Amino acid sequence: MILQNQTTEFILLGLTHNPWLIGPLFLIFMTMYATTLLFNGGLIVLIHSDHRHRTPMYLFISHLSLVDICYSSTVTPKMLAGFILEINTISFNGCMAQLFCYATFGGTESFLLAAMGYDRYVAICHPLQYLSIMTKKACILLVLACYTGALLNAGVQLGLMLRLSFCASNEIQHFFCDYPPLTHLSCTDTHVNRVVLLTLLFIIGMFSILVILTSYVSIFRTILGMHSMTGRRRAFSTCSSHFTAMTLFYGSVFISYVRPSGSYFPHQDMIMALFYTVVISTINPLIYSLRNADIKQALRMMLGKNL
Repeated sequence: MILQNQTTEFILLGLTHNPWLIGPLFLIFMTMYATTLLFNGGLIVLIHSDHRHRTPMYLFISHLSLVDICYSSTVTPKMLAGFILEINTISFNGCMAQLFCYATFGGTESFLLAAMGYDRYVAICHPLQYLSIMTKKACILLVLACYTGALLNAGVQLGLMLRLSFCASNEIQHFFCDYPPLTHLSCTDTHVNRVVLLTLLFIIGMFSILVILTSYVSIFRTILGMHSMTGRRRAFSTCSSHFTAMTLFYGSVFISYVRPSGSYFPHQDMIMALFYTVVISTINPLIYSLRNADIKQALRMMLGKNL
């Protein structure tokens, strides 16, 4: 579909038009979305219902669960609608709002993972000073900084997108309004947008990864210096879930966004976007709960009271 003027709405082409795949895919992603809401929501309730979980680590986990709910909710309902509707349209303003929310929650998740890495560093490398360093005020400021940094990043991305004109095809080869397919549709020069986007991703990604890697270098040095095998296992256990979540998130984002200029692979982009917006939001609570003895114990106690 070719438009002569600035478009007022887009058509999301979605994952597939194969009638044999639409039904199974709808059931799969509907189940995953329901699981995301149930598991992340349950983890938040579980953390805030037990006074033993009112520590910095669990504060960050609860905010990560909240962000995962919002992150998935930004794109999944519209994706599910695409399986049902013959033509899945989204207004220009709705598309920009989706892009802004997506960038906000994605950036917040990145910063939260960095904050959690720093928290593990303080807990393992400076255990005696942990409570004096990671005070309630310090943790709240860290969380606020995560949201503020993500909002600034999203605001810049939105401003860059609003400067573009869309006067060619209005069909987005994606299941939501992501940055690469939108710039690919623009009839304006997008060089500045690509440079700024990559710069933002580099700054945010490198900052977060640098904080995490620096923290883990110190953590591994401390663990290797421990004489107690029990202490080593406990230290590795508290870090393994965070390290797993961090690797999955950053790996999929970098594969999707960091690539040679001019290269655009819609199907690869959709697969990776599915992973870091839908799949990771579903498995994060499992990563943090199934590998955490305190949360498993609290869950057993809660289920025991309700039975």
